[in-house]
Amino acid sequence: MTGIKVIALDCDGVMFETVNANTAYYNDILAYFGRPSMTPEQFAYTQMSTADEAIAHLFPEPESFAAAQARRKKTGYDAYIRYMEMDPDLLPLLEKYNGALHMAVATNRSDTMRKVLAQHGIEGYFDLVVTAMDVARPKPFPDPLLKVMDHFSIRPDEMIYVGDSAVDAQAARAAGVPLVACRNPDLDGDFHIRRLNEIDDILMRLN
Repeated sequence: MTGIKVIALDCDGVMFETVNANTAYYNDILAYFGRPSMTPEQFAYTQMSTADEAIAHLFPEPESFAAAQARRKKTGYDAYIRYMEMDPDLLPLLEKYNGALHMAVATNRSDTMRKVLAQHGIEGYFDLVVTAMDVARPKPFPDPLLKVMDHFSIRPDEMIYVGDSAVDAQAARAAGVPLVACRNPDLDGDFHIRRLNEIDDILMRLN
């Protein structure tokens, strides 16, 4: 392949279905402090934000934010990883392009991402993992995608980014990288897919 050299993937909503995991995670923190479960609007925000941003959104008062952050860091996310459901097309995609293209993760997750990959046995397929901890500004800023391009010494048109949220679209647009909008027909993407295996058709067109 001479066109696209890198496939970069978002995690939540693309590589994994994380509704159950993230709902349980944040609702447990809320319940610990006697607060009600997330509203749909709150969940939508947490699903595309960093953990720090999510906690700040759920606990806007300075004192409660500090306490919730301390609770989050004490309990961790490990117990919730088992609720994450890997997309059935992900492993075939990784195996098909292993050695032919570079695979990367660009996510707003932080210290949980590498644990997720390891627990699901797919860490060896990725040449680079960029989390919110690895950049000065996470999505919607372009920093994660710029880091991917810098790492592989490629141009924006030599990679695609597969995302499902508005912050993914904003980051891709700012970085000049073609966005493959996954299961979100309302997203402003260069391509739209309902399943990850449809990436094959996109690569054929671009290469």
